[in-house]
Amino acid sequence: MRSSRRGAVDPFIVMDVMEAARQAEAAGRRIIHMEVGQPGTPAPQAARQALATALERDPLGYTVALGLPALRARIALLYKEWYGLDLDPARVIVTPGSSGGFILAFTALFDAGERVALGAPGYPSYRQILKALELVPVEVQTSAENRLQPTPQDLVGIDYEGLMVASPANPTGTMLDKPALSALVEAAQARGAAFLSDEIYHGIEYERRAVSALEISDDVVVINSFSKYFSMTGWRVGWLVVPDDLVRQVERLAQNFFICAPHAAQVAALAAMDAGEELQANMAVYARNRALMLEGLPKAGFDRIAPPDGAFYVYADVSHLTDDSRAFAREILDVAGVAVTPGLDFDPQRGAGTLRFSYARATADIEEGLTRLTAFMAARG
Repeated sequence: MRSSRRGAVDPFIVMDVMEAARQAEAAGRRIIHMEVGQPGTPAPQAARQALATALERDPLGYTVALGLPALRARIALLYKEWYGLDLDPARVIVTPGSSGGFILAFTALFDAGERVALGAPGYPSYRQILKALELVPVEVQTSAENRLQPTPQDLVGIDYEGLMVASPANPTGTMLDKPALSALVEAAQARGAAFLSDEIYHGIEYERRAVSALEISDDVVVINSFSKYFSMTGWRVGWLVVPDDLVRQVERLAQNFFICAPHAAQVAALAAMDAGEELQANMAVYARNRALMLEGLPKAGFDRIAPPDGAFYVYADVSHLTDDSRAFAREILDVAGVAVTPGLDFDPQRGAGTLRFSYARATADIEEGLTRLTAFMAARG
């Protein structure tokens, strides 16, 4: 069968690591999962109960393409609660996960061949979705001095029609403060480029809160999801916030691409937004796990790390240990029984010398993983 050039994207390496870990578990081994950015907790109890009730009362057919009005209104209220913003619910579009949001935003904003700047290291699916849409990802190498976040200076001399920024970022967990984020928004807008802010890890912050691009400008596109803070990865529901003049264009695309986000997931998401006590209990686990990682990884021998401001990752420079992070990650899995993600997923240029460790799982797993990593590194010499 013939195939398209657009489909020739790179694999998502972390998914390959997950499959290797699954095979090891099927063979009877106990694997500690530090590879995937997935909370170890289920959706909040209130979300599961709301869906159970809805299943008894509602056929859960199609919703309108923009999403359940009650959910859009509740998402708008979140911006008042978290950022002090009065957001018109009409600007909120419920999507099939953040991935659906990326597809809608990229398609609404850019024509084939246009260029979108991305900080490297960064979430790999940005560039793969862009490639599949016949757009050009332009990866900007960030510096350790700026905690692997882009700056306007990094963009000098680069041609781009869009700029995508994530804060807290994957894989580093680092955040941009308001002046730094403002400078990037202004740099993009000065050249007439669209600014997109991936805020999927908002809510998972430790020593200071994350800043939304909507605190700086209404002329931005924000992508978010219920996957991380709300612990609903497999439910596949997220949202966009877009400028007023983009709503109808995104709506038409959503109607044709997806019809709607899953109705069942939208029902659960609405209830999840008021499960604050349970969600904050999850945050206490992440904070404890973060402290364990920042103490335990250097003791194990992974000492070239920057403390994450948010999310649930530690990104480590292991270039003094290996020049092949994929092979190194496989060795760690095979010998130590700990699944970690090679940095090649996030930075094709420098990722051969980096690893990402996720600490989203239960604290007991993090403790066991660190014990195994310490023994592995000691034996490796």
